Amino acid sequence: MIPAPESIRSILATDCGSTTTKAVLIERGAEGYRLVTRGEAPTTVEAPFEDVTRGVLNAVKEVEELRGRRLLDGDRILSPQQGDDGVDLYLSTSSAGGGLQMMVSGLVLQMTGESAQRAALGAGAIVMDVIALNDGRRPHEKIRRMRQLRPDMILLSGGTDGGDVRRVTEMAEIIAAANPRARLGAGYELPVIYAGNQDAAPMVRDCLGRVTALSVVPNLRPTLEREHLKPARDAIHDLFMEHVMAHAPGYRKLMTWSPVPIMPTPGAVGLIIEKVAKRDRMAVVGVDIGGATTDVFSVFREAEGEETVFNRTVSANLGMSYSISNVMAEAGIANILRWVPFAVDEVELRNRIKNKMIRPTTIPQSLEDLVIEQAICREALRLSFDQHKSLAVGLKGKQTARDISDTFEQSGSGATLVNLMDLGLLVGSGGVLSHAPRRAQAMLMMIDAFLPEGITEVAVDSIFMTPQLGVLSTVHEEAATQVFERDCLILLGACVAPLGSGKPGQPCLRVELAPESGTVTTHEMVFGELRRLDLPATGRVRLTITPERGFDVGGGKGRAVTRIIRGGVVGVAVDTRGRRPFTLPSDPATRISRLRQWNRALDLYAREV
Repeated sequence: MIPAPESIRSILATDCGSTTTKAVLIERGAEGYRLVTRGEAPTTVEAPFEDVTRGVLNAVKEVEELRGRRLLDGDRILSPQQGDDGVDLYLSTSSAGGGLQMMVSGLVLQMTGESAQRAALGAGAIVMDVIALNDGRRPHEKIRRMRQLRPDMILLSGGTDGGDVRRVTEMAEIIAAANPRARLGAGYELPVIYAGNQDAAPMVRDCLGRVTALSVVPNLRPTLEREHLKPARDAIHDLFMEHVMAHAPGYRKLMTWSPVPIMPTPGAVGLIIEKVAKRDRMAVVGVDIGGATTDVFSVFREAEGEETVFNRTVSANLGMSYSISNVMAEAGIANILRWVPFAVDEVELRNRIKNKMIRPTTIPQSLEDLVIEQAICREALRLSFDQHKSLAVGLKGKQTARDISDTFEQSGSGATLVNLMDLGLLVGSGGVLSHAPRRAQAMLMMIDAFLPEGITEVAVDSIFMTPQLGVLSTVHEEAATQVFERDCLILLGACVAPLGSGKPGQPCLRVELAPESGTVTTHEMVFGELRRLDLPATGRVRLTITPERGFDVGGGKGRAVTRIIRGGVVGVAVDTRGRRPFTLPSDPATRISRLRQWNRALDLYAREV
């Protein structure tokens, strides 16, 4: 039973990752809820332990020792709290065992196929493939693909309510013919969620009911003009707990320890990002870069006055260790080298990258190693964000003054919802960002990768505790928000980046900083610069940007913009290097000289490389 929020004095939360299980202890004090201790231990989902609870107990044991409080009674967590012993609430998230891996299906790849993909991604899944009637593959190729991938679950969608049922039934018949086996739990039926044309539900039941664990939920695309993803997302989460997690080693025991269902780690991160965006009424982009995957989250409005739209994408082949060679392959050596301020032999760089892939737990041993790793991070983030923007779009097929025949002639989609000029907050998470030796390094990596426009606040997750806070927000939003702001989110400062291009040295803009208490300062900037301006670590600052003609910071070309921003540990990074396009010098000597100049401006490294 979940205790009432007002009665909760302490919270223990764990996140079972693929390699590390992290535990945090949150306690209520005079100032409200605060993080007091953190511990971690290797995840034990694989041999020789094959019991995820062993890693959880080891991580909690470290918290217990560091805090000097008794939290365990043998192999169980003490709850509720009695005196100084135990905690009032225990909860957990997990991505161990590869997380939730799904295939999705729709009739039209660019319409219901993409809607199904958004539903799965929003529920915290990795989408292994999208199958549609018009995806260019023959039926036997689709059947072979399903059998090869062995997903945890399949989401079947297609058609608007009241539409044609024959084509939806064809997709169900392909799944039935494939009869794919699940990745975990060899002896149980594969979960399939049907979220398509409700008129076709009886035929889908006849086709799949005997060979799969079929669930029918409301249509995720009831009309061309509307998406209704929540029922499908809820069903994905419920079936993930019932079928997938229950068959992973030790999870059935772990589920009995918490009154709150275990949540997939990416879904929990997205939940806290979405709640903060809606509470502060601002557009937010968040990124979590790991060893194997990179998740990108965004909350933007589709149009003025409309509800905000949450989107999540996962780049399952872009990461900093297991997938680092894929980053090299997709980005290309030249794009990685453009961020390195010294000459590097291409063969040597390839060897460094492959060594990291086969030894994924190693960390940089020299400053040169660190600079190269952060160059690779920029490209992994850039590629992941490009993929995100291509999926975070308005509904394809949505009509205004067209007839129905025009709908199927739209090969392109609605425009991307990601408008960088509207972006209010950019949040970074993951080891390479959270554990960067200097916070300015994390800030510049995100600026170079995402290229924010106008005025954007930049923050980083201090110790990667957003998953635990995401699941906590479902039962105690106040506690999750307080810890997120006070102990999790570290505000780095703001990035000011005018839209436009010019000649190096050309007057670009004037920046005026007016802190709540202190002297007003004014700074003149020319095109091609990157400069750091100090901010107080806390408090508010009035920031006024006056661009020259031809440059825009959100108010139109040449028009001044005033914004109240929060203090940050790095300061204001004024980036006049250009947007749309942003280019680096093609001459290697000039590029290296410029990179070193920018690194010095932000005091990025202890010495010049």
